[in-house]
Amino acid sequence: MIALLQRVSHASVVVDGHTLGSINAGLMVLLCAERGDTRKEADALLTKLLSYRVFSDAAGKMNLSIRDTQGGLLLVPQFTLAADTQSGTRPSFTPAAPPDVAQELFDYFVDQTRSQHAQVHTGRFGADMKVSLTNDGPVTFWLETKRAPANNATTS
Repeated sequence: MIALLQRVSHASVVVDGHTLGSINAGLMVLLCAERGDTRKEADALLTKLLSYRVFSDAAGKMNLSIRDTQGGLLLVPQFTLAADTQSGTRPSFTPAAPPDVAQELFDYFVDQTRSQHAQVHTGRFGADMKVSLTNDGPVTFWLETKRAPANNATTS
């Protein structure tokens, strides 16, 4: 799974003119499930996300996590993060998980996040969303969990 997280002073997501989620200081996180991802990758990504130190301490060093600051989280599904842009001038989305799998993993990720963090808002899977944010810093990080490679060794 992939997460593009941005430290924000404000972020919101609007669908059909209605605000679905809005946060002040915290993280706006674009989430993407890739082919082959499971709940195991979602759990690993969430563990890293909640403990990733991107907020400044009293000395101005990035030593505090979203858990430490109790800031808001705005989780937005975005399959385009898995785009293959290596050839041509049109991205391929083959690396992205199929929509039904991606939605199940996004919903699972949201449920797990809500069970571990107080302030969680979301976008809507499959919707045409308008996302606004004020990036604080700017501070932006790409987090990724990789599946263990399949053991292709043959035994004799």
